[in-house]
Parts: sequence; structure tokens; C-alpha cells
Amino acid sequence: MPKKTTIGVMGPGDGATERDRANAYQLGQLIASQGWVLLTGGRNVGVMEAASQGAKVAGGLTLGILGDRDSRSLSAAVDIAIFTDLGNARNNLNVLSSDVVIACGMGLGTASEVALALKNGKPVVLLTDNRESQSFFTQFGAKHLAIADTPDLAIQLTRTLLSSPSRKP
Repeated sequence: MPKKTTIGVMGPGDGATERDRANAYQLGQLIASQGWVLLTGGRNVGVMEAASQGAKVAGGLTLGILGDRDSRSLSAAVDIAIFTDLGNARNNLNVLSSDVVIACGMGLGTASEVALALKNGKPVVLLTDNRESQSFFTQFGAKHLAIADTPDLAIQLTRTLLSSPSRKP
């Protein structure tokens, strides 16, 4: 059996906007409907919680890679929890374990994950209307970067990136 496709949805926790959470919830649903595994930071806040809830509602499999070892912050919608006790260093695990990273919204942690993904040649979809973020990351990773303004477009771009022959395994 071939490896399941894993899509990482990264985004702000406590700093997530209502739009970030709504987009993340829809992303989770769409990822599950594709039969892909959803990977998040696993916490019960912000984009992580919303994406995991969306995937669960759609019958998807959810994976959470947490930076601590305390299960109190774990989303109830996470099927498989990996407690790393690595703090922010777990961001590298998140991106290296994802076939495509979708950044839903933007914050410092999300920016670090996008940078790590691009540095490692991982495809990234930015689902944000933050023009500064779009401009900044485009100058470093235009070859592996796509920009979306809706969850539907983010999934369409993800499909394209997954089928790209230049994609790193």
C-alpha cells in the first residue's frame, strides 16, 4: 500500500482571526474529502483546532505534532498525537512530515514553518491576504510557493503541487 498523502495545515493558535479559523475548518473538510491525512500542531486553539474539527466532521484522519508533553492542550479532534517536548523545534517535524504545507493565516510560528518548508524544498500554499507575507516568501521560494485566497483554490493548488515532477519526496 502506498504512503498516504499528508497535508500540513499551519497557522496561528491564539492569534488566529475568525477568517483564519473559518478557512482552516473548510480546509480540514476538503483535505479529508480528498482522502489525505491532515497534519497540524495538534493544539486545541486557532487554526490547529479548526482544521482538525473540519477534518473530523468529514471523516478524515488527523495527526497532531505537539511541541510539549502535556495532553491538556491537545485537540479532541486529533486521532494521532505525537508529543515531542521540543517546543518550537517541532516546526521542522511538521513541515518535513507534510507532502504540502498550507499556511492558513500568518504569525511568527507559521512564518517559521513556511521558511523551513521552503528551505527544504517542500511545496507551500499561502492562504492569506497578507500582502507583506506573500511578497516576502515569494522572493525566497517562488518555485515551490503558490498563493490562494480561498480554501477551494488552496486545495486545487495542492493537487497541482502534488503532481509536480519537481516535487521533492
